[in-house]
Formats: sequence, C-alpha cells, structure tokens
Amino acid sequence: MDFNFDMDMPMGIDETEALHEATGTMLQLGRGVLQIVELYRELIQPRQAAAEERRRMRRRQKRWWVKTWLTRRVDQGHYDNLMKELELEDPAAFKNFMQMEPAMFQEILQRITPRIEKQDTFWRKALEPGVKLAITICFLATGDSYKSLMYNFRVHTSTICKFIQPVCEAIIAEYSAELVCCPKSPQAWLQVAQGFESKWNLPHCIGAIDGKHIAMKCPKNGGSSFYNYKGFHAIVLRALVDADYKFLALDVGASGSGSDGGIFECTDLKRCMEDGSIGLPPPSPLPGGDRPVGYYIVGDDAFPLKTWLMKPVPSRNLIIEDRIYNYRLSRARRVVENAFGLLTSRFRCLLTTLPQEPDKLESIVLACCILHNLMCTRYPALQNDMLDREDPETHNVVNGPWRESTAALLSLESWMGSHNASHQAR
Repeated sequence: MDFNFDMDMPMGIDETEALHEATGTMLQLGRGVLQIVELYRELIQPRQAAAEERRRMRRRQKRWWVKTWLTRRVDQGHYDNLMKELELEDPAAFKNFMQMEPAMFQEILQRITPRIEKQDTFWRKALEPGVKLAITICFLATGDSYKSLMYNFRVHTSTICKFIQPVCEAIIAEYSAELVCCPKSPQAWLQVAQGFESKWNLPHCIGAIDGKHIAMKCPKNGGSSFYNYKGFHAIVLRALVDADYKFLALDVGASGSGSDGGIFECTDLKRCMEDGSIGLPPPSPLPGGDRPVGYYIVGDDAFPLKTWLMKPVPSRNLIIEDRIYNYRLSRARRVVENAFGLLTSRFRCLLTTLPQEPDKLESIVLACCILHNLMCTRYPALQNDMLDREDPETHNVVNGPWRESTAALLSLESWMGSHNASHQAR
C-alpha cells in the first residue's frame, strides 16, 4: 500500500504521541493523588486523633471531685486555725503575718463581703469571703506563689487564680473614692501645700511625682512592648504623693518601654494641670515675698519643666542659690520615694516578678496602693519609724529602715544625677 503525504495539508496526531500524552496525564494524576494522601496524613489524621483523644478524656471519670486533703481546710488550714490563734493570742504576730491589724482585716472583710460572696449550690459550698480575702492579702504582702498559698490555706491553685483579681477589684471599688481622691477645690489644695511647707519647708508645693517599674513576666505575644531600659518587662506605676506619703493620683498600666516624658504626656494629671480644670488656688506671694507665685508639683530630671512642675537645676556650675533650691526640692521629692518604699515593704509582691497579665496586674497594683493609703489613714504613727528623717543637729537626711528591707526597690529614672542634689547643697 502506498501512502501519499500532502505537505500542504495539516498533519494529524500520531498514535504514539497520543499514547505518550495520555501516559503523562495519568502520571500527573497519580502524583496529585499521592500529594492528597500525604496531605491527609499530615493534617487530617492528627486532627482526628486529637479530637478522638479529647472525646476520650471527656468520657474518662475524674479520680477525685475534691482532693481529700483539701477538704480538711477548716480543721488544718491557716485561715481557721493560725489566723484565729494569732488574732486572739498575739495581734502583733497577726500584723506581721498579714501586714495589717486584725481590726483592719475585719473592716475590709465586712465592707467587701457583698462584692465577693457567692451562693452555695447543690454540688458544693461556696468558698468563704474571709478565706478569699486572707489569701489575697497574704499574696500581696508576701508575694508567695499560688502553690505555696495552696498548701498553707488548702485551696487549690485553680481556685486561687480565679478570685485574686475579683477581690482586688472589690477593694478598689469599695475604697478608691474614699482613699485615692485627688483634690478638686482650692481649699483642698491649700491643705496639701500647707503640709509640704510645714514638714519640708517648700511653700506652694502641692505634691511630689515619680514612677516605679513593676516587674512582670513577658506577656503572651508581647514581644518587647513592655521591656524597659533596666532589662526586664514591666508596667509603670506613676503617682502623685502628698506630704504624708499618701497617694493623691495614680496612673497604672503604661508600658515599661515608654519614655518617662512620653508616659507623663498621656496622663489625666498632665491634661488637667494644662487646662486648669484641677482647681488650683490662684497665685499668691511666697513667705517674705511680694510677687505672686503659682502652685506646683515637684519631680526629677525625667519630667519636663513647666510653670506648674518644678525640677532640679542641672548640676553644673551651680551658684549657692541653685544649690539651696535643689536641696529644698530634693527634700520634698524624697516623699514620693519614701511612699514607694513603704508600699513595697508592706506589699512585697511588688518586689517580685509577677506572672499575671497586664490587665490583672493593674488591679493588683491599684489594690496595694489603696491599702497603703488605708494604713496611712488608720495608723499614721506606725509608718513614721520606717521613713527617712532629718538629723536635727547636722540637718542630714538619715535613711529609713525601709531602704534596707527593700534593697531591690527600682525607682523610675533613679540613676539620674539629680538625686545627688541634697548632698551638694550641704
């Protein structure tokens, strides 16, 4: 048979080429199937196995509803035994254990019980408000871990971690309006200024401001947002303090990575001072003067200089008037350092690295500050022995015992040169 090929006609697909093309298509389909099988093994099967394990765990019965040794809380726990004994036999030891007098503990318990009390159910009895408050105060005062508190009070850590923050929030809600109230009227500010003039010889001063870094563990997905210049993760407690070491205004929760001036710019205190809504008295002459001078707060070198915020003169080429000014300013500014020292010596959890998230940590720090003000109000004489004082003969400032007990105290910008102003002025 003769085959005649016409070169002008289009050539058709050869059977061999069609077979090769079909074979290649089948091989590609086979590879796709293998990839799907591998993807199933990598993704679907582990998920199915995990879901099956979760179902199996849900079906498994618990070994204990409550561990037996936890049920003996009333018989052997600290709250119903040790604390009762100390309250009746040794109130001083009770104060050493809880950092407050028995009467103050009972007062706090009575006032916050409606906020933290839970109802009993058919399954179990609710935890007593007194146990919750005792564990919370012990945690604030000692900084012990939840496991340590579990063995002392016989309450499981899974329960402790759930009521620490609500108890702190109950303390804040009950006492904040009463104990941390920034003055709003000129008469109230004049009383604050009178305290600084009579105790620290600095007229027209209405408060000392500073900040403290509260150390914490790095939050989840926090990165370097809270990492400060001192080398640890922290939030910032900023406070305005009066002459009696009580907090007038608080700002908690700013990131430790922020600058001091940047954090201060975002506070309500700065905004109110700028727009005049804080209610300061009108300017008046200083003692022995005839020109009116406005009222002001004092801070260190980290704060911006304002007409209402005084800071030390830079320590270069100081004349005698500048040294005297720095000395008087430093005396008044030490009040806020002493306040932070008293706060951390009473509530030593602030000297540890706290594991809570920032929002929970804010409640803990605010509760500590409110309890500090409560102690200053109820028992002002008890703190005087711990404070810095002035030697009446040499007029040198003698460090208080709180500095020895809180050697790890970290004051915001504490490494700056202005802290030597009192030494240069002597």
